[in-house]
Amino acid sequence: MQYLHTMIRVRDLEAAVAFFGHLGLVETRRKDVPQGRFTLVFLATSPGQPEVELTHNWDQEEPYSVGRNFGHLAYAVDDIYAVCERLQDAGITINRPPRDGRMAFVRSPDQISVELLQKGGALPPKEPWASMPNTGEW
Repeated sequence: MQYLHTMIRVRDLEAAVAFFGHLGLVETRRKDVPQGRFTLVFLATSPGQPEVELTHNWDQEEPYSVGRNFGHLAYAVDDIYAVCERLQDAGITINRPPRDGRMAFVRSPDQISVELLQKGGALPPKEPWASMPNTGEW
């Protein structure tokens, strides 16, 4: 068995693509299906890697339910502090800051939780992250 992708439904396709772009994912392929009135966009850290499939139903006007029971997507990062700073500079809320130097959570525009984990061991605690409180749900 081979893992292929995780699918999430999004209302604003370009906002979702931009959000995941800030995480370092790139679009690997896109398929418009006019007869079904939807678009599929596949993103990965690089071609050939596991993908996130964004499904955009063209006629969806109401927000999808939050779906916390979905769980989350998780990515290992080289420097959790640098990634969180880059995301914050892009206007993305750090819902669970990396106070421990190891783990953080953010949410996509469609409220999908994304976990960021420091590769290897935790980094030493560092401000402003060490004293930053949680924000919202994650």
